Parts: sequence; C-alpha cells; structure tokens
Amino acid sequence: MLIAGNWKMYKTLTETVALIDDLLLEIPQDNVTVDIVICPSFTALKTATDKLSNTILRVGAQNMHWKKEGAFTGEISAGMLRDIYCRYVILGHSERRQHFGETNEIVNKKAHAAIQASLRPIVCVGETLDEREHKDFKKIIHTQVIESLAGLGPEQLAEVAVAYEPVWAIGTGKVASPAQAQEIHHLIREVLREMHPGSKKGHKGGARASSVAEKIRILYGGSVKPANAKEILQQPDIDGVLVGGASLDPRAFGEIVKAAL
Repeated sequence: MLIAGNWKMYKTLTETVALIDDLLLEIPQDNVTVDIVICPSFTALKTATDKLSNTILRVGAQNMHWKKEGAFTGEISAGMLRDIYCRYVILGHSERRQHFGETNEIVNKKAHAAIQASLRPIVCVGETLDEREHKDFKKIIHTQVIESLAGLGPEQLAEVAVAYEPVWAIGTGKVASPAQAQEIHHLIREVLREMHPGSKKGHKGGARASSVAEKIRILYGGSVKPANAKEILQQPDIDGVLVGGASLDPRAFGEIVKAAL
C-alpha cells in the first residue's frame, strides 16, 4: 500500500518542521509494511528530505515541469527535485487541471519526464460533478488514464501510481462510498489491462498476477479520514490513499497509516 499526504499550499518552513516532528511521533517506525509519502510545498522540500532521511517516510513534490531546464519562469524540473532527494511527484491533480488548465497531454509529458529522472509519479484522474451527472464519466476516466499514461512501457508503468479523485465529492456535500470508489478503481485497472494485456487473476486475496495492471498501485483521493480509511482500504482494487486535509493533522494521518497496516 501507498499512503500519500498532499499538503497543498499550506505550512511555512517553520510549520513544516513542527508538523514533521509531530508526524514522527504518530507514525510507527518499525515493522511498517506500507510506503508513506508526504508532499509539502516547494519551499519546504529540502528541509523535509533532510529531516526524514533516516526515517521510513519519503518526500514527494506536488508538481513539476516536463522540460529538463529552460526559460520557464516559476517552474521546477524533475532533476531539481531529484537533486534534493524527492522520490515522488503528484501530477495532474484536479486542482492543477481545474485552475491551471493542465490537460492529459501535459500530464503525459510530465509523467515521462518524471520517470526519466527516476521520480515516481502519482498521476491523478477523476470526474467533476457536471461530468458525473451529465456525461459518460466512465469514458472520461478511461480517456484520462489512456492519454495521461500513453507511451509508457510496462517497466515504466510499474513506477507509476494512479490516484482516483472523485472531484464531484470534494466540497459538494456529496460523499463517494467505498463501493463507488471500488467501481472506478476496478475500471481503471481494466483500462490498464487494456493498455498492457496480461493475466487477469484477482488483485487481492490470491496470487499476485504478473500483468502491469496488477503491479500499479491505484490510490483513492476523496476526503479520506480516519473514520473511513479502513473500509476504503479494504476494497479489492484500492492500493492506498492520497490524503488532503487530514494529512495536515498528525494524529489523523497517523490513524490513516495504521488503518493500512
């Protein structure tokens, strides 16, 4: 399992240090069988990787540019992230797609650049409320997965995690049930099988299949909290969570990690 915390545009450098100290008190450091990642703001990444270098926690960035370098004011390259020992990067988050116009093509270029730099991308997909209510939202997610991961071979895809964000359930008062989350996670895994056909053995509860679709971790990212984490993580095609607000609460994030153990 992969448990990732997206801190978004919160926490100064001083606040980041305090939050990491509190997280280390809440998260077990021995016999942990899950991967744990926190994704602070750019200004705090170097401090975070330094503080966590001898712990089980890893650090990821929230975004990056697809070019190695150039006249791209305000951007950060994959190589710059690797230089400060980032291991993961979130790509195509719904907020990036909504507020900054990121398309599947842009996300795809970033995913290729991340893998070339030995970063592990967490590629986000998901439908809006309008898309869920008025359009073929399953086709939309199918297209997002296909186009965002286009051109990546099986070995490259094995480094990728896909995060499903039900954008329609964030800040709308609507709630995505574990069953609804599982339905879309299963769809995403079927799309991945479509891209790279292989064994169709059950994902959990049996021998792990050899196809790339079974190796990719698919995360759920929709208002994950300690109260719903365990039930979400028990779904057969859910391999972890991408946590937003609760990742800023050390006790809550620690409880979510424990729910995955």
